[in-house]
Amino acid sequence: MFSGENILMTDYRGVAAGDVAAIHQLYALQSHLIDSGRQRDWAATFTTDGEFHSPSYPEPVVGSSDLEAFAGRFYSGAEAADEVHRHVITNLLVETAVEAELTVRGYLQIVATKRGGDTRLVRMTTITDRVIRVGDEWKIARRIVSRDDAPRNP
Repeated sequence: MFSGENILMTDYRGVAAGDVAAIHQLYALQSHLIDSGRQRDWAATFTTDGEFHSPSYPEPVVGSSDLEAFAGRFYSGAEAADEVHRHVITNLLVETAVEAELTVRGYLQIVATKRGGDTRLVRMTTITDRVIRVGDEWKIARRIVSRDDAPRNP
């Protein structure tokens, strides 16, 4: 029975609480970086050979320089449209894959606000990431984005 004392969760589904907190911080940082035009810093949250796969874009994006250019195009597109774009990540589920590797799933909304105007939902997606420990940091090795509006496969 709950006694009113603080309870410290040591792990969840085999993942240390500190690692779960670090993953939440990583995903928050990513959103802030790409939305504020800090493309080099955003790309650095991936491994140097990191991959980004999304049906919203014609080709997968692979490697630090291509990830940086991709993030730059995202920010420039918002600026050109006189909009502020926000990545809103929720419902992160962090699970152990193998030692020093996690699988992270979450919901990702892209929201756009016209400067001086209305806000709209651009797209609703899910992300499934392979995240690995590099030194003392977690980095994304592979991101797969799935759009909610994609047709069902028969």
